Amino acid sequence: MIEAPALEVAQWFNTKQELALADLRGKVIALHAFQMLCPGCVQHGIPQMQRVHAQFERDDVAVIGLHTVFEHHAVMGPDALKVFIHENRLAFPIGVDQPDGDGNVPRTMRKYGMRGTPTLILIDRQGALRFQQIGQVDDLAVGALIGQLLAEGPR
Repeated sequence: MIEAPALEVAQWFNTKQELALADLRGKVIALHAFQMLCPGCVQHGIPQMQRVHAQFERDDVAVIGLHTVFEHHAVMGPDALKVFIHENRLAFPIGVDQPDGDGNVPRTMRKYGMRGTPTLILIDRQGALRFQQIGQVDDLAVGALIGQLLAEGPR
């Protein structure tokens, strides 16, 4: 299995400290890459992560949002994201993907080979990348995948 690449985050929201995947070992991680102006993210992906965050114990599953802006940079900065988080009452930690020098694809997005948003990434308790899919993933499938990773137990 492939170890999940480290996140490269410029700024965090909804957490008092920076998060690192290595610090979350022992938990299943649901990483949701989104853009606040992405219709699929707003209508499906973000609400789904809210439900995952509400349904699973924090000791077992960590939900992390990753605002990974690869278009419309001028209107999706940290100030606008802060308002978006507040207005949508998002409770899970959200990081701003570190912009790359080329001005297009942010660093974490590039490391994971993401092709767009929304993208759902699941990381097992040992830090291995176990699932990655762009677009909408059915709630039942997400629950089953997380359940499978939880059932594997700690190693």
